[in-house]
Amino acid sequence: MSRSIVSTPNAPAAIGTYSQAVRTGNTVYCSGQIGLDPATMQMAEGFEAQTVRVFENLKAVADAAGGSLADATRLTIYLTDLANFAKVNEVMARYFAEPYPARAAVGVKELPKGALVEADAILVLG
Repeated sequence: MSRSIVSTPNAPAAIGTYSQAVRTGNTVYCSGQIGLDPATMQMAEGFEAQTVRVFENLKAVADAAGGSLADATRLTIYLTDLANFAKVNEVMARYFAEPYPARAAVGVKELPKGALVEADAILVLG
């Protein structure tokens, strides 16, 4: 099965040796997104603003792949402070409806560019 690279200017450009997403068949593997504004490449200020930006970035990648966040089957959330878990749930509810994707939340020591939250996703289109 062939693979194709998904790229959009509506999400931050890759800041390393990776693609925003890779599509294989009807499955899209989205790289982790942090709270960078794609226009300025500046980090959003504060946990909630970063979390909103993370989901906006994932939404932009999903759109570029020909899908939407409704196609998400799996999310992984990375938090530098697990005390923010409830806030992630609150923000996530703005972007996802039932049935929700499967999800893991992981506490980490630090994230790129001093981010407070990061998320990646797997989408199944169609």
